[in-house]
Amino acid sequence: MMPAHVLIVDDDPALLQALPEAIQLRMGGLTVDTADSAAAALERIASQDYNAIVTDIKMPGTDGFALLAEIRALRPDTPTLMITGHGERALAVKALRRGACDFLQKPIDRDYFVASLSRAIQMNELSRQVKQQQLALERRACDLERTVEERTRELREANNVIQSPLRCLMAPSEQLARVVQQIKQVADSPHTILIEGEPGTGKELMARAIHQLSARRDQSFIVIDCGAKADTLIESEIFGDERNQGRFQLAEGGTLFLDEIVNLPLPTQSQLLRALENGQVQPPGSKTPVRVDVRAIAASSVPFELAVRAGRFHQEVYCRLNEFVITLPPLRERDDILHLANDFVAEASVEFGRPCHEIAAAAAQVLLGHSWPGNVRELRNVMRRATLLAAGVIERKHLSLLDGSRVSTLRSGPTALGPSLKEIVDATAADAERQAIRQALQACKGNKTEAGRRLRTDYKTLHFKIKQHGIDAARFKKLRAS
Repeated sequence: MMPAHVLIVDDDPALLQALPEAIQLRMGGLTVDTADSAAAALERIASQDYNAIVTDIKMPGTDGFALLAEIRALRPDTPTLMITGHGERALAVKALRRGACDFLQKPIDRDYFVASLSRAIQMNELSRQVKQQQLALERRACDLERTVEERTRELREANNVIQSPLRCLMAPSEQLARVVQQIKQVADSPHTILIEGEPGTGKELMARAIHQLSARRDQSFIVIDCGAKADTLIESEIFGDERNQGRFQLAEGGTLFLDEIVNLPLPTQSQLLRALENGQVQPPGSKTPVRVDVRAIAASSVPFELAVRAGRFHQEVYCRLNEFVITLPPLRERDDILHLANDFVAEASVEFGRPCHEIAAAAAQVLLGHSWPGNVRELRNVMRRATLLAAGVIERKHLSLLDGSRVSTLRSGPTALGPSLKEIVDATAADAERQAIRQALQACKGNKTEAGRRLRTDYKTLHFKIKQHGIDAARFKKLRAS
């Protein structure tokens, strides 16, 4: 508590000398100012917030009542004691009614005066504390209100992203930016769309995004896995029969997603071509064709042109469906692995109620070094498992199943059965990656930052790749020096 500050106002010089002496003698640490008129008092009050003010009522010029009114206007929380002459009880009552906290009769009883002034100072201190608490509460309420507004805005933005058909592509990736642009261009067009990409890259999610962004969004989105049923059953599954509607009829007005379409038997592919060209299907055993208004989106884990050359997919069907092709890059070629991993950790943390919000640097290196044959689906499953095992931070030990899994050298030796197709592809991709990095470093004279910019990847990923492939980046700097 700061030392109290008191102002005494009176036109009597003797009283202005006696009262401060009496106060300071009995109330140590008190600061006392004096004023010999109301005008002088108002000047002091304008620049100083006093703990209490003592003023005479009868003064030349502006009297005590006028001064009290000014005090109440300027400093409403400052207690004021009024000095009245002997027998002027009516004036004392008037002073109390106008807001004075007490009155003192002349001749002033110094004990009473000190006790009354002490009460006034205490009252002022309590008033100040209450006011400070109120201000603190108001500030806290404002802070809480701002926090609620910010959280509401964040939740609204997050909800918009969650509800966005393209939420699975909301990542800082140049490859995905091109895919998003393609989807936006084609979504509301009538074009039939082909989606290519390895298993787990999100082909069905892309198809759903296209459907949601199209004018057909309020109608059905029907999925059929073309490789999940026997050849004898797939035809009725798609086109229906005398008892049941097929997927074409169920997708009326909406979108039919034909997943792994290259697995369809060739005769069924021909029927599909007729249905798409004529806008009608004829269920097996039925004599009457059924008109359908369906947009077809087809997907394959094998590039369509390869499937055509291999004889697995009709050239005519490919040409009819090939109005617009979207190719999804495999996860190992993307530059947003850590971004996706953090998103999946956040998602799993909420779902499992686990306080896990960070991926350690060593764990991040494992994620960047894995080949991800299962692509985004595999990454999501890995991060969900790691979130369940971790306690706050995902460490390398929580990703133990991935350690060393990037190694994909070709098998050799007399007992080897020969490399698999996947091993050949992985080895070829690794060699191409190594050569691309070496060429970039050579062109940039060993400058990793410039090489990363040329390869459109971040410095951290490039540094890891250089280390992984055993490339001596310093050698390229020496070439520059020579």
